[in-house]
Amino acid sequence: MIETIKAIILDFQDARLETGVPRRLRIETARGKAAVCIGVRRSGKSTYMFQVVQRLMDGGVSRQNILFLNFFDDRLHNLRRDNLGLIVEAYFSIYPEKKNSETIYCFFDEIQAASGWEPFVDRLMRTEKCEVYLTGSSAGMLSKEIATQMRGRALSWEMFPFSFREFLDFKGVAGEGPLSTKKRLLVQKAFEEYWETGGFPAVAGLGRNLRIKTHQEYFHTILFRDLVERHDVSHPKAAADLAHWLVDNTASLYSVNKLTGYLKSLGHKAPKLAVADYLEWFEDAYFLFTVRIFDPSLARSNTNPKKVYCIDHALVVSTSSGILVNSGHLLENLVFTALRRLYAKIHYYKTKTGREVDFIVPRHGRPQMLVQVCESLAEPQARKRETAALREAMAELDLKTGTIVTRNEDERIEAGGGTIDVIPAWRFLLELPEASGF
Repeated sequence: MIETIKAIILDFQDARLETGVPRRLRIETARGKAAVCIGVRRSGKSTYMFQVVQRLMDGGVSRQNILFLNFFDDRLHNLRRDNLGLIVEAYFSIYPEKKNSETIYCFFDEIQAASGWEPFVDRLMRTEKCEVYLTGSSAGMLSKEIATQMRGRALSWEMFPFSFREFLDFKGVAGEGPLSTKKRLLVQKAFEEYWETGGFPAVAGLGRNLRIKTHQEYFHTILFRDLVERHDVSHPKAAADLAHWLVDNTASLYSVNKLTGYLKSLGHKAPKLAVADYLEWFEDAYFLFTVRIFDPSLARSNTNPKKVYCIDHALVVSTSSGILVNSGHLLENLVFTALRRLYAKIHYYKTKTGREVDFIVPRHGRPQMLVQVCESLAEPQARKRETAALREAMAELDLKTGTIVTRNEDERIEAGGGTIDVIPAWRFLLELPEASGF
């Protein structure tokens, strides 16, 4: 096994780095802490790690001081709990003179694939002169695993597929600063492409058929690698049918009872507890997200119906049956993922008269932002419905501003002492602050 690990280490040190498009996320290291980058599969975590490696080398670090292992490499399949120490042994058998004298930069990609990784990393940081970078596709790495095993020895950042700003970087379109007419037209054209392709880096620039095939492959890989295999799901067909229903019902309300009943109607014997687990595991894999109602009472927030969103609006188009998903729901999903990059807690809001506002972002327990999503306010009925909900919510929460995100419309509406900004989605995405992870 040591010879295999040595070969992998040396292969990486000889390989050309594919650094891709620079991401607008800056992972910073702190002394004695591992830097952890987590997110959905194929969001660009490995490429981002190559960018970090390149920055280190540009800063004078020798390529020989880089130890990079991808735990999805089939050759590492037998590296079990008691064998992880072989990694250090293999590295220092190549470079014995570096032990305890030079800093070694350790990159462990998709480390959750190795059982017993937490005590190994903890021991590595205590006993060797090193900096450690980890990636994983499990939100559990943010809390449960790291908190219990590594005792405050990690700082975590989240990585999502391309934001619209990053997509503009990929296209070579400048979205910063004042927009001339030409620049604005280029940005709007790029937004239409982003609307079609979504944010997964490897999908950008693909034709429609290849894009759909790639998205479907992602869907199945997430479902079986991150759900069925990782959690040893005993009813994989039930989990798959549930995933399809949730994607078909993006931006819609659901309850565990309703989902359990749906699976029962298909002949599955999945109990309520299993359905609740599946939902938690989808979220853990950064695939599907649950949004609860905004309510000071946690019990009421948990018992009310919840809304579901997907990691990427274009993935929804490629994997849904197409019967239930409409472009209004896709726009709402797009806005959700943009907000989720910035804020861990997002809720929907119901006014006292039962009107619904799509998103409320609380900061320090207080509402900070109200966002309504509507494709177009051209129809008087839609205009009245969306503005009335925002007006009521603004009055109840004592907020002076609200936002309605549309496809193309742009105006300002006076609302009883406050203002409602109606803005096109492309501009909303560009006006959000830059994501910094958590």
